[in-house]
Amino acid sequence: MKQLQYVVALICLLGLSACNQFLDKKQDIKMVVPQSIEDATHLLNDYGTMNMGYPIWGELGVDDYYNSKVVWESATEDQRNTYLWRDRPYTDVTQWQRPYKAVYYANQTMDILSKVDADQDRANFNRNLGSAYFFRAFVFQLLTEVHCPAYQASAASSELGIPLRLSPGVDDGSTRATLEQTYDQILKDFKEAVRYLPVNESVRGRPSKAAAYGGLARTYLNMGDFTNAYRYADSCLRLAPELMDYNTLKATDEYPVKRFNVEVLLPISSVSAGLMSGTNAMVDRDLYSSYAADDMRKVVFFRPSLNQVGDFFFKGGYGENAFELFMGITNSEIYLVKAETATRIGKIPEALLALNTLRKSRWKKEVVYPIITETDPERLLKTVLEERRKELVFRGRRWADLKRLNLDDRFKKTLNRQLDGEQYVLPAGDLRYAFRLSETLVSIGGIPQNKR
Repeated sequence: MKQLQYVVALICLLGLSACNQFLDKKQDIKMVVPQSIEDATHLLNDYGTMNMGYPIWGELGVDDYYNSKVVWESATEDQRNTYLWRDRPYTDVTQWQRPYKAVYYANQTMDILSKVDADQDRANFNRNLGSAYFFRAFVFQLLTEVHCPAYQASAASSELGIPLRLSPGVDDGSTRATLEQTYDQILKDFKEAVRYLPVNESVRGRPSKAAAYGGLARTYLNMGDFTNAYRYADSCLRLAPELMDYNTLKATDEYPVKRFNVEVLLPISSVSAGLMSGTNAMVDRDLYSSYAADDMRKVVFFRPSLNQVGDFFFKGGYGENAFELFMGITNSEIYLVKAETATRIGKIPEALLALNTLRKSRWKKEVVYPIITETDPERLLKTVLEERRKELVFRGRRWADLKRLNLDDRFKKTLNRQLDGEQYVLPAGDLRYAFRLSETLVSIGGIPQNKR
């Protein structure tokens, strides 16, 4: 009975729906506890837990798409509210539960490895330990992007972060760390992942050293630490520079971008995209028009609506399906991190090289690629950010980008939606950019709700 209570506590407080396969099969508790390097490998190879089911909250509110009234009305109440930035209480814990289950597996892996002889299988010991640190950091970072305000060094010690579960203990209490503590832990975990992960990883669902460098580049970019973001983006691309030539993709395919392509450093997918799925979301018309005629992304990423002239749906997801968003790390994203941060810290030649390398791989081979030569930092930064939006459309990055760029008067943006004759507005820097927690977590877990 006590064990059952522990599992229920996990479901309520963290959304952990189960322990693992080892705890389901045998009665003798001494026999069912995972305790070997091989057991750790099995835990982290659970693709459904570690790589799938990440939150769509936040992204549902971005400006890259819009829905018809009919589609909007067909969605769940929570998704309808999110689309219109209605700050309503909700009770669904799924989008908190799934990521924290991955954290639980990561923590359990670390606990297993702390009790075994690493020399039994040093390569897999290090690989598993690095993966555990990576996934914990990745989950913390993603939840921070959804549920916390934009990082500002002057305020981070007083802003709310997320609960930092650092052990597999099911009876440990949950408290929200500060935003500063949360980011410190994310950086610490990614750096430990770099230390232990292999350069080459044969299992496509597992991270490599380049993925950990990419995670660090993402984190420092969100923090506004452009020097370190540049440093780790460069380290990532030194290990994984290869880009797809979009001319080799079959643009008429239902899903032209294939899963596990050479750009994917770590595949991660969301829960069901709902209103953002490839059959529901119509691409913002201004965004679609921003792609040049010779940009292959215009035909690789989008397909025309059969019902409405001038409307387009997205089909270029890196997960090769229309019903989930790809939210993992790709080196194409990291090229843009390098280009942006290089521009911001005065490394203009490096910025231009990164930007042109990426863009050239997307351009029609029948025409001469128009090299970007802009050297004015202000104008170049604007170009890089426009390119970032076009490249990373429907890749789970827009909400975090809007949030961090709203701190800069040059790039802050008020979002507007129209639905059935009504106008809805999300001002830059609004408290709703820190998406509220489920009321279930607040009431049962006893953790504070976001500021409102």
